Amino acid sequence: MTIDDAEKQSSRSRSGIARALAVIDAIARAPHAQGVSVIARETGLPKAVTHRILRELVAGNFLAFDEDTKVYRMGPGALNIGLAAMRELDIASVAHRHLVALSGRTGQTSTLSVRQGWSRVYVDQVLSHQEIRMSVALGTSHPLHAGSSSKAILAALPDTEVEDYIAHHSLDGVTDATITSAETLRDEISVIRAAGYAVSVGERQVEAASVAAALHGPIGQVVGSVSVCGTRAMFEEASSSRLGEWVARAAADISADLGAVRDTAGERKDTP
Repeated sequence: MTIDDAEKQSSRSRSGIARALAVIDAIARAPHAQGVSVIARETGLPKAVTHRILRELVAGNFLAFDEDTKVYRMGPGALNIGLAAMRELDIASVAHRHLVALSGRTGQTSTLSVRQGWSRVYVDQVLSHQEIRMSVALGTSHPLHAGSSSKAILAALPDTEVEDYIAHHSLDGVTDATITSAETLRDEISVIRAAGYAVSVGERQVEAASVAAALHGPIGQVVGSVSVCGTRAMFEEASSSRLGEWVARAAADISADLGAVRDTAGERKDTP
């Protein structure tokens, strides 16, 4: 085999790998299992080529094929790779550049919280360059009903998990502004879901205000939240809705970098 022949064979191999990856990506990002025609259309590949790739991926246990419905979904082999990738996922590293951009855009301190069961923990922040600014204590744990970073996470959970939290956790007040009523918390969650972000004014710290949005991981799970925070006076000078849009956009970008599929429906469903 000549060098030219080797290069041609390598080129064909890379092309085949790229096509297979395109097929896998189309199936992984689809909300439901898909048939060969839909997958071919999504990838721009000929139907015959798509079908051949699908057969090979099924044979390798990477995809699963439903004989009754004639659709393809991710198989055990893909799950193993996905779980390995999730074990290596460093949310703080992925999110940090977005925190820097968000702080620069808003002029406020940006924070990152990670969900830990029924609480959340601050793991990173980028401080505002303003002389008077807010900062958070990294590593501190907070309940899911107090403050925007917490409420954003709670509101992103399915209704069954929200009700589980309300039923089994005391809604203790951190300040006089903290929501301590189950019915009020349910109403607040509806507001957050409609807006796409949560707002807090004095709920966790009396003179503080913040806006936050939830982060999602590769399989749609709620992994944390991102926020901007400052003094109440600072937030009175800025539009909460504008800050909310910026925070929600940053949360969507971080979630995409974490492998989440962007939600274009805009509706919260009672599924993870």
